[in-house]
Amino acid sequence: MKKLQEGVFEKGDKIYTIAASSSRVYGEKFIEIDGETYREWNPNRSKAAAAIKNGINIELNSNNHLLYLGAASGTTVSHFSDILEEGFIYGVEYSDTVFRDLLELAEDRENIAPFLDNARKPENYGNLVSEVDIVFQDISQRDQPEIFIRNCKRFLKKGGIGLLAVKARSISSSEDKKVIYNEVKDKLSEEFRIIDETELEPYEKDHLFLKLEKKN
Repeated sequence: MKKLQEGVFEKGDKIYTIAASSSRVYGEKFIEIDGETYREWNPNRSKAAAAIKNGINIELNSNNHLLYLGAASGTTVSHFSDILEEGFIYGVEYSDTVFRDLLELAEDRENIAPFLDNARKPENYGNLVSEVDIVFQDISQRDQPEIFIRNCKRFLKKGGIGLLAVKARSISSSEDKKVIYNEVKDKLSEEFRIIDETELEPYEKDHLFLKLEKKN
């Protein structure tokens, strides 16, 4: 097992995190090597895993606090939870259907606080979320860059890292994806410096993953 980046390991063409729980979250495989149990991280099920496979260092450290916007049922959240052994995750999800799974995940792990709320309204959970080192967003909405900026202004510390999965077809179904990506980056440029970026093919179509540093 080769260490790929902090908390992420590689064996062959697959990536893994060290399992913080024996419970499966989305049918993922477990393997044991030298007395350590690892969970396979499927890049076809996780934008963060796809970005890592395409060369992005997401820079999660074990003691980081992270705000996750669009936490869904908790697939990616669970792997972040593995990595953030001494850290914490605030997970915001709007759909009450998938939130049930996220809540179940949080009951199994002590470093996740789930919020059934609208990420467009950070004031709703503002008193419950502390300043964070990382904001991660995976939301299928036309105003996804504005949602990201609004939350980062409120919760992300200066010099903190933003991780944003831009879904081109959620912004426009007809406009060229390159035009959409450039428009999003222009909107972000006042608040952030782009550290790295990658498209998520072959794992996701019409997605750009941005790694950003907060300027102010």
